Amino acid sequence: MARRYDCNDATDRTTGLREAASAVRRGELVVLPTDTVYGIGADAFSSEGVVDLLEAKGRGRNMPTPVLIGSPNTLHGLVTDFSEQAWELVDAFWPGALTLVAKHQPSLQWDLGDTRGTVAIRMPLHPVAIELLTEVGPMAVSSANLTGHPSPEDCDAAQEMLGDSVSVYLDGGPTPGIVPSSIVDVTGKVPVLLRAGALSAEELRKVVPDLEVAN
Repeated sequence: MARRYDCNDATDRTTGLREAASAVRRGELVVLPTDTVYGIGADAFSSEGVVDLLEAKGRGRNMPTPVLIGSPNTLHGLVTDFSEQAWELVDAFWPGALTLVAKHQPSLQWDLGDTRGTVAIRMPLHPVAIELLTEVGPMAVSSANLTGHPSPEDCDAAQEMLGDSVSVYLDGGPTPGIVPSSIVDVTGKVPVLLRAGALSAEELRKVVPDLEVAN
């Protein structure tokens, strides 16, 4: 039976974060609020957890799961060949609605799907998400919806779709907006905007003037 906690209540929030952290460490799924939409997450290093996440969403391995982290410092252990421009984007826009596609460390023991050696990574601007990520480390997180359905802006919508496939729901109230994060590929010499979301190409070019836009 799924458990749900109201993170706007101090006592419930403390209990919910403790229970969510325990669930993640057991390889189970949790739903958490972010600064864009609600996400469904698992320990990024739990292959079974990631498989369960994809199954809960009805999503294939051809759509790898992004990773959320609680601090930019975590990047040092996860990515390689991270350019100076990539760090400038992190400094300017994290925490926030910017996802970076980078080369992951080849030694990492994780399976996020068919990633071809890369990882889409982000630090969300949401206190509940950051607190959980700081406690448990990197999490594989995707929008908390069934594939093909709208991304949920509140916990009710997420729970209606995902039900008891999730162990713990952290209810942080409605999310600030449904505009997705912008996605920038930093695996090459020049950053490439793959998806314009909360951040426009113009905003990103204030930091990395030679940013290109994918066709």
